[in-house]
Amino acid sequence: MLECERMTGPVVGMELAEIKELIGKDEPAYRARQVYEAVYRHRAASWEQITTLPAGFRIRMASLAPFGLPRVLTRYDSTDGARRYLLGLSDGRSVETVLMPEEGRDTLCLSTQVGCPVDCKFCLTALLGLERNLTAGEIVGQVLLVAAAHGLDPRQSQLNVVMMGQGEPLLNLPNVLKATRLLVGASGFGMSERRLTLSTAGIIPRIPELGRERVRPKLAISLNASTEEQRRELMPITRKYHLKDLLEACRAFPLRPWERLTFEYVLLAGVNDSDADARRVVHLLSGLKCKVNLIALNRGPGIPFSTPAAERVESFQKVVRRSIPCFVRKPRGRDIYAACGQLKRVALDGQLAGISPAG
Repeated sequence: MLECERMTGPVVGMELAEIKELIGKDEPAYRARQVYEAVYRHRAASWEQITTLPAGFRIRMASLAPFGLPRVLTRYDSTDGARRYLLGLSDGRSVETVLMPEEGRDTLCLSTQVGCPVDCKFCLTALLGLERNLTAGEIVGQVLLVAAAHGLDPRQSQLNVVMMGQGEPLLNLPNVLKATRLLVGASGFGMSERRLTLSTAGIIPRIPELGRERVRPKLAISLNASTEEQRRELMPITRKYHLKDLLEACRAFPLRPWERLTFEYVLLAGVNDSDADARRVVHLLSGLKCKVNLIALNRGPGIPFSTPAAERVESFQKVVRRSIPCFVRKPRGRDIYAACGQLKRVALDGQLAGISPAG
């Protein structure tokens, strides 16, 4: 390695301009695009795999920048086809990514932080607390790794990416936006913005920041309550970011012509699942271009709530959908703790040791 050259951050997570800077001016102008396409479009797993590049160049690049994909620590396979990946990061920490295959489409649920600082009382991830933000490369790397493992290509089949795993995406907005640009790059991974969704507990100051971005995911709001008081109990962040102000931020959010807001609502038996709650939700969302996704609680150890009966979920849905499109999200991967609200790196928890990894 030349004395003037120093190791930089991983190439996974770099945009084209950053790759050009890494390579330097002595290489042909097309070399940076070769690297960019190899990383994001062809999903190479190492410098050695980019065989379109000269061997000497690959050796030099490996000395300048590590490749940067996460590594699979454990994979759990659900009886319903979902797969939960526990992924190791370069500093020894870990995060989770969930693949949910369906007929005609696949959905990837990504993490944006290690753990989560938002103390929602019905969510296992909240029990972890926050360890740190993920880099853009660590976010997009989850997609690249799982897509390569399963032959997923957004140019050939429908692939949805939802930032609904560990973490609060709006508290890591710069890295989330950079990862988004990398995922939708036409000469790179090639996703459509229509297939990317970010879910937030309601970090109000960041919502207009997201709306000003030219390239951004769709916005989903984790609502989960029909009154301010109820939401404070379930989501203590409401004490700082009030429900009324959150809904005002949603009304001001600049939707694209094809877009509508999504409101997610976790139903807790006897807490927020009455028909009266449903009517209040309709009132709260009146006039918004939106839809509602209902999620019957996915239980876990340490969560002091119960899952409502199917009849209660159906009744709630009937009330809401008289006024607003309303869907019940089918739970996936409950048996491997991969469902919404269950991501707590269970491989590290002896209390969940009954879950076996895939062979």
